Amino acid sequence: MQINEELIIRVAKNARLELTDSEVKEFVPQFKEILSSFSELSKVDTNNIKPSFQPVEIRNSLRDDVIKSSIPINDILKNAKHKKGDYFLGPKAL
Repeated sequence: MQINEELIIRVAKNARLELTDSEVKEFVPQFKEILSSFSELSKVDTNNIKPSFQPVEIRNSLRDDVIKSSIPINDILKNAKHKKGDYFLGPKAL
C-alpha cells in the first residue's frame, strides 16, 4: 500500500476531519512508521498459538448459591419498635 498525501486526505475525509496541508504532510511519515510497525507483527510465527479473545481469564466472581438456614424472624424483629406481624412497619408513602 502506497502511503501518500492523497491517501491521508481520503482517510481524513472518511473520518470527517479537516486537515491543513501541513498536517497532511506531517502525517505521511507517521503513517508509514505505524504501518511498518504492524508489518513486523506479520513476521511472528503464530501457528501453534490458540486465539485469545481476552488477555485476562474471565472468571465468575459471584459465589455459588447455597441454601442454608436463615435467622429466625423473632430474633430479627425483637429490637424493632415498629412492626406488624412478621414485617417491619415503615412510614406511609402517600
